[in-house]
Amino acid sequence: MSCQHLTEAGTAEPRTTEECPDCVAIGNPDWVHLRSCLTCGHVGCCDSSPYQHATKHFEETGHPVMRSIQPGESWRWCFVDEEIG
Repeated sequence: MSCQHLTEAGTAEPRTTEECPDCVAIGNPDWVHLRSCLTCGHVGCCDSSPYQHATKHFEETGHPVMRSIQPGESWRWCFVDEEIG
């Protein structure tokens, strides 16, 4: 079965940045990879990062799908169904 959230997430280009804005705001220079919310464009760090801001964004907003914005990557992840697309 295909994840409906991934199917409906659209094809909007994610924001491009080399920083996790949430980490910068708290003075943390230690993030690993960045993800962009396909609902609102919020950028957050991945779960391998100490503060896991991409997951926290999902928990706070319910926005279901994010996309990797690492160079050369375009995969998407649905937090609700825990499915990659």
